[in-house]
Amino acid sequence: MIKKSFIGLAKPRLMYETLESLLPEPQNIAIPEKVTLLLETDPALLSGGQGSIKEKDKVKTGQKLTLAEQNAEYVIATVTGTISSITPFTGNFGKQYIAISIAAVPDEEINGDFAKVAEKNLFNGIRDFLLSCPGGIPRPLFSENRGKVKTLVVCGIDNDLLITTSQHMVKAEMNSIKDGIDILKKATAAEKIIFVVPRHLQHEASAADASIKIIDLQYPAALPRMIMKDVLGQVVPAGRTCEDLGVFFISAEAAASIGTAFKNGVIPLNKKITVIKKDGTATVVSARIGTPLSNIFTALNINLNEKDRIILGGPMTGSAVYSTEHPVLPDTDAIIIQDSLAMPSVSDYPCINCGECIRICPVNVPINMLVRLLEAGLYQEAADEYDLMACIECGLCAYVCPAKIPIFQYIRLAKYELARLQVEEEA
Repeated sequence: MIKKSFIGLAKPRLMYETLESLLPEPQNIAIPEKVTLLLETDPALLSGGQGSIKEKDKVKTGQKLTLAEQNAEYVIATVTGTISSITPFTGNFGKQYIAISIAAVPDEEINGDFAKVAEKNLFNGIRDFLLSCPGGIPRPLFSENRGKVKTLVVCGIDNDLLITTSQHMVKAEMNSIKDGIDILKKATAAEKIIFVVPRHLQHEASAADASIKIIDLQYPAALPRMIMKDVLGQVVPAGRTCEDLGVFFISAEAAASIGTAFKNGVIPLNKKITVIKKDGTATVVSARIGTPLSNIFTALNINLNEKDRIILGGPMTGSAVYSTEHPVLPDTDAIIIQDSLAMPSVSDYPCINCGECIRICPVNVPINMLVRLLEAGLYQEAADEYDLMACIECGLCAYVCPAKIPIFQYIRLAKYELARLQVEEEA
């Protein structure tokens, strides 16, 4: 929702969607004939041929899949069947994965390894089996930062616009979220647990043993760095992360997944997703992690035409994907289908120095100067002179730009290139 003032110089207000009443049960998407799981690891491990999983291996639902015994990265098999392929996969900004495809069989068998570990140790149960469960549990929370968690923030609202996945979880799965928060408190030894929700969900959230904080509904209030500033009263310095200050964020769905897993002794595998159709209507679906997007489109009678766009995530910060066979991931909270005839345009026009981006920037970055250096590929100069690393990546600058410059994409590319160069220098 967009609210504009009659006063020309006032900022437009973009408001998060509010889920006032409980939606119907999510539409269940049938288990597909094949799922694809993305294992974030070095594809070079494939060349050795000594992986702990191989093509034609039989796997059970809930089984932990790793490429090498010494590699801590894993995914959980979401179906029972046979591994049909193990191939390299490159994601956004060169992120490297191994795509593990499993041909499913109708008779599902459940692997019991999680239940055995969960009975003995909460921390190990989450770290070793639940990091790829629905909601996307942040890995740093259960790795090198053990014992360093000062504050754990459970988010009952999604970061981006139009998405109601987290609110739906608070309305429908509050008991599981409560159980998950209790387990997280013990497993992480966090000094403080904060549950941030919009005001209309305050009553539901009060069931949890956590400090309830109300979040503003004006975008981008739900972004972690904005929560740090507005809710926790801490400003994250440029170039540092929330985790550096001892604050970790986890979604309401991830907390619910943890609660459900320990209660039932079985790893949750179905992801809740807000699907936004071409006409702007939204539907919440439940699909197995690894399900191809095409299966969801077929179930919802969504027809794609040439040049239509598929976006994973919200309209401000989401990323386009270029295949309907792209799988549902643990952190896939939304899928947006944009009609090619109604798609917003971008251009290579130069900045007209109107100042709209400066007025709307929530952290006061001089975007009009920053974008000039980014267009020229002068990324280090942009970081040194115009606060590139202070940007919280909300996308508001690109939204208001009358010249239609893809500022948000320039900023993301610049940060990626600087990080890549830093890794190369350290190596």
